[in-house]
Amino acid sequence: MLNIGQLNTLEVVKIVDFGVYLDGDDDYGNVLLPKRYVPEGLERGDNVEVFVYFDSEDQIIATTERPLGMVGEFALLKVVGLSPVGAFADIGLSKDLLIPFSEQRVPLQEGKEVMVYIYTDNASGRIVGTTKLNKFLDKTTPHYQRGQEVPVQIAEITDLGFKAIVNGEHWGLLFRTESFGKLFIGKRLKAYIKDVRADGKIDLSLQKLGRDKLDDLAEKILVSLEKQGGFVPISDKSSPDEIFSAFRTSKATYKKTIGNLMKRGLIKIEKEGIRKV
Repeated sequence: MLNIGQLNTLEVVKIVDFGVYLDGDDDYGNVLLPKRYVPEGLERGDNVEVFVYFDSEDQIIATTERPLGMVGEFALLKVVGLSPVGAFADIGLSKDLLIPFSEQRVPLQEGKEVMVYIYTDNASGRIVGTTKLNKFLDKTTPHYQRGQEVPVQIAEITDLGFKAIVNGEHWGLLFRTESFGKLFIGKRLKAYIKDVRADGKIDLSLQKLGRDKLDDLAEKILVSLEKQGGFVPISDKSSPDEIFSAFRTSKATYKKTIGNLMKRGLIKIEKEGIRKV
């Protein structure tokens, strides 16, 4: 079965001057891979991984280029044009992605970046986008465990903090008090489930919870001390940015961890940094 808007591994069935034809399915027939995308040495009978979509003339076509997002995914895209039917966003292909007016949560502006969900329109079969993300999130009850590591993507910035898409399925919230490092819309990173509330809302943390968090960071600090000759120029007085750059953690967690290491007699905390005992 041919998956429109996604990656497919297809067999070369015919070679022509302007490219190669790939074995599609009964609904779409053979699919053209234009010559400029054909890998060197590709022969009849070989398999090739391609992205399949409709070109500007609404013909099925394949490319070895990777788009910025595929059907079933969320992606941060730049609006590059407006038309009577909607906005067009650059998806990294020769054809831009249509975001119909009916699928815009607020009117889009050319030149702005926007978080989009990419899907196949049931009526036309065409690949389109929507900024109405709620339609595709929280459709199932979250069954995450406290402390579970999950992939997230920052999608919105609110007064409380950062709304993030959890595992491509649910909304989660990273409170400003839990945030550190450079966070921006579209950024993908790992986070940890802090709480799943009774109403299904998910609170996130960028650090492991409890003792696991401290033990993991303590190990990183001791390894760093070994590599740097027993001294690391990051103290409890260092800035949050310096601490995050060195250990990818918050200042509060770093201070607590080096305090525990000092109590165990493993390090000394000095004005300019920490030293291995």
